[in-house]
Amino acid sequence: MQVTETLSDGLKRGFTVTVPSGELESKRTARLKELGQSMNLPGFRPGKVPMSIVKQRYGAAVQGEVLEQAVSDATRALLDERGLRPATQPRVDLVSDAEAAAGDLEFKVEMELLPEIAQPDLSTLTLTRLKATPDAATVDKALQDIASRQRSFETIEEVRPAAQGDVLVVDFVGKVDGVAFDGGTAQDVNVEIGGAGFIPGFAEQIEGMTPGEEKVITVTFPADYSAENLAGKEATFDITAKALQRPVDVAIDDDLAKKIGFEGLEQVRELITKQVEQEYEQLSRLRIKRELLDALAEKTDFEAPQGMVEAEFAQIWQRVEADRKAGQMDDEDKEKDEETLRSDYRKIAERRVKLGLLLAEIGRVNAIGVTQDEMLQAIRAEAMRYPGQEQAVFEFFRKNPQAAESLRGPIFENKVVDYVIELATVEDKDVTPEELAEIPPADL
Repeated sequence: MQVTETLSDGLKRGFTVTVPSGELESKRTARLKELGQSMNLPGFRPGKVPMSIVKQRYGAAVQGEVLEQAVSDATRALLDERGLRPATQPRVDLVSDAEAAAGDLEFKVEMELLPEIAQPDLSTLTLTRLKATPDAATVDKALQDIASRQRSFETIEEVRPAAQGDVLVVDFVGKVDGVAFDGGTAQDVNVEIGGAGFIPGFAEQIEGMTPGEEKVITVTFPADYSAENLAGKEATFDITAKALQRPVDVAIDDDLAKKIGFEGLEQVRELITKQVEQEYEQLSRLRIKRELLDALAEKTDFEAPQGMVEAEFAQIWQRVEADRKAGQMDDEDKEKDEETLRSDYRKIAERRVKLGLLLAEIGRVNAIGVTQDEMLQAIRAEAMRYPGQEQAVFEFFRKNPQAAESLRGPIFENKVVDYVIELATVEDKDVTPEELAEIPPADL
């Protein structure tokens, strides 16, 4: 194999590779002999079919197979011999005729290399771990929400308009452009006047209706509404008021706890406290990880492979375009022109690529990997998101190894983050739940 370097520009490399015809011919002959040994034709004993007939039948297919394998082997040898680590799949272009039955094989291979990344001194990092403690008010609010969901309702016999705090029982038919849409028709629905949970403007417009009254209201679905066919659209609802009710509050006591399956109220309080603590721990980890990534971003003083940046930018921009089409862009982005918007998101793409490469290098140097058990736990967690379909999810990942591999990246990143946090100097700081929940904007 003869190799000539044709390009060396930053991280870009290019080579012309020539594989001698003799090497190709020996591989073709060996493959044809292998096929001839298993070939059965009337009039010939097994393995005794003349080579001329084997070539006639399989020659073209073997030629393509040998050329493809030769290119793959030569490219791999080139990378190994020169210690090259491509950032993305090398691009290969044949120079010689791929269908030629004789002559040398010549092809060009171009690639972008991974940059040399110096291992930073992680012990110099200083991070702050924010910590919040559930207070009595938070637990009481959660108990009130539970009690609210357990309320009963009693009919108001007095004939009067629905007022704030009342519950109006209604039938409705929703229409877009005069046509009823799927999921927009319902009977005997309880709508709390002044309450949340319905499309903005729905409960407000039925305030004042009296049982037996009919009314047509107009509302606009939010731009981020879960049903894409309705998001941002104006709709009418034909409302029929049927009854007026008032909620009957439930006492927050041991009886409420037993009603929802607990031994007593104290057990419910303990469970709520643990759940809130877990939420705070997740927020705390999110904040320190964010701070860590910002600190590491300052240490990414290496060139990012532009192919990786372009691929990352393309994914980001696809989401930006989707948000723009759905009317869900951030207010800040709405004020930017196209050029500025692309420039900002390209910076984000470059930051992500550099951080990903730095984390990968930290993991490689320190032998951090993802075990089979960790992969299995991730697949199991993914399956739990689809109650009743767990077996189908496991089967999907078994048949689609690439999909399973998509779970490996987040696991690896979190293990590297944990490793770095262990080496860094971490100061714990007590904050309020509100301060913990404040996520600062990411640095570009």
